[in-house]
Amino acid sequence: MIRSSICLLFFMASFVLQAQISSKYTISFKKAVHHEANIQATFSNLKSETATFRMSRSSPGRYALHEFAKNVYNVKVTNGKGKELKATRPDPYSWEVNDHDGTIHVSYTLFANHGDGTYAQVDETHAHLNIPATFMYVPELEDQEMEVTFKVREDLNWKIATQLKHQQNNTYYAPNLQYFMDSPVEIANFRERSFDVKGQKIMLVMHDDAASEDEVDTYFEKVSKVVLEQMMVFGELPSFDYGEYLFLACYMPNATGDGMEHRNSTAIPSSRSLSQGGMEGNIGTVAHEFFHCWNVERIRPKSLEPFDFSQANMSGELWFAEGFTSYYDDLSLVRSGIMSREDYIDGLVRTFNYVWTSPGRQFFNPIEMSYQAPFVDAAKSVDETNRENTFISYYSYGSMLGLALDLSLREQNLTLDQFMTLVWNTYGKSEVGYTVNDLHESLVKFAGKQFADDYFGNYIYKSGMPDFERLLKNVGVILETKNDIEFGTMVRNQVLVSNPKIGSASYSAGFQKGDKLLKIGGIELDGNAGVNSVLNGFKIGEKVSVVVERYGNQKELELTIGIGTSYNMKLMDANLKAFTKKLKERQASWLASKV
Repeated sequence: MIRSSICLLFFMASFVLQAQISSKYTISFKKAVHHEANIQATFSNLKSETATFRMSRSSPGRYALHEFAKNVYNVKVTNGKGKELKATRPDPYSWEVNDHDGTIHVSYTLFANHGDGTYAQVDETHAHLNIPATFMYVPELEDQEMEVTFKVREDLNWKIATQLKHQQNNTYYAPNLQYFMDSPVEIANFRERSFDVKGQKIMLVMHDDAASEDEVDTYFEKVSKVVLEQMMVFGELPSFDYGEYLFLACYMPNATGDGMEHRNSTAIPSSRSLSQGGMEGNIGTVAHEFFHCWNVERIRPKSLEPFDFSQANMSGELWFAEGFTSYYDDLSLVRSGIMSREDYIDGLVRTFNYVWTSPGRQFFNPIEMSYQAPFVDAAKSVDETNRENTFISYYSYGSMLGLALDLSLREQNLTLDQFMTLVWNTYGKSEVGYTVNDLHESLVKFAGKQFADDYFGNYIYKSGMPDFERLLKNVGVILETKNDIEFGTMVRNQVLVSNPKIGSASYSAGFQKGDKLLKIGGIELDGNAGVNSVLNGFKIGEKVSVVVERYGNQKELELTIGIGTSYNMKLMDANLKAFTKKLKERQASWLASKV
């Protein structure tokens, strides 16, 4: 009697659960060799007289439009009884049907051959699926539960890895559309490594046919160090929804290098195998994407909630969400010992030069640079732009602002780690979206009104440059300013391949992208000598005749030899008297492991 009652209760609970699932998918890969997947979807509990189903136009973690509908064809629709329904197209992304009975069955073919963090790729090595690029959805049902069954290629020994909740066999579950779309899937003959951190599992899913078992082990040790080092910034891991976090590493020659954060996982494809440079070249992406499980997935801009799959998504907080994450990726590598301090400084100075020598700061502050994301984040355009002069990546700009804030706080015997913990406890753990003003007020609370107002007033709302020479010196790093002869644009095989930098010698002289340099001061160019090396034969301020080919004709321009400002950084020599015990301690507090 007791056993029968339990069975009855279990059956009723299962029936209720099934009744709540309004979107069910089955995907198969018989024609994987042709990059095709077949998807069958059943959408039920439809209330609207006209049922609308559509493909997403954008993808979580990306801010531009991607128009995934372009790779969908062979669309067929029936009602719940199998009656064929005629679908109309109100726009390029949607289909509509009438005369349904509360349920529609939709089948279609997906072409997928771009294995990065946004699109999908299907071939006989794997099915690399980003959900928005793969599955149609019904907007009316977006708050209801979803289920997907993967018909894997058993002849290829495929297995399934995803943050979706495992139901049974090859069937997985999502509570709603937002979670479903945020859940990438790697289906392949992959290998796994995992370790537990305070009751939660961190798993590396490794699809890399060329890597040896020892190489996978070595790489997993590095991944583990990154996880533990970054956890020390906040003092804890997030509470992952199903007690598990997955690194979906696809290091195959057919993949496209990328990294994309998700709530309980990250897709980190690369064409570099661990055996072919990926051991060193791919770990930076691991560090960046894992930090996102705090910063952007849970410490989340209010402007990105909820994510809108029907349009581009704009946020003015990306200098913090992406930029501060970029500051912490290499910082966690040097702290964990994966990267040397010398290599860290070398990487820092490259970003430093890119940001602080760019003319873009005269046009946009960091908030406005963040607004540019829909135009630059894997966005496509066919017309020329002037990004060289107007745009600074919010990744790079934000990382320099993170460096400035960290070193400035250290002058107050505070740290950015502590501030990030405050933001985590205020907005991340409770998952309350924040604004730029919220960050400003949090810094007021943390470091005082004068400090916070100066930082935001000078560097966030405006585009000022902090006093890095002083800030870096306080942690034992020397910043040097260099003024060298500079042409002011990139030249390859004598041809200008970028727009001249505003204010540079080439800009002032009227050079254009596409000009071919023939003679400089009477010296004929043969493509072997670098332009700057030729210019170094003249004096600063000297006027030089330059002959170019433009639109098939020769043109003579007058170039005034000019200089360009750049920067260099180096660690203080440990043997110098100036590198005091106090400076060593400050540098260690900044760069040494916290584990």
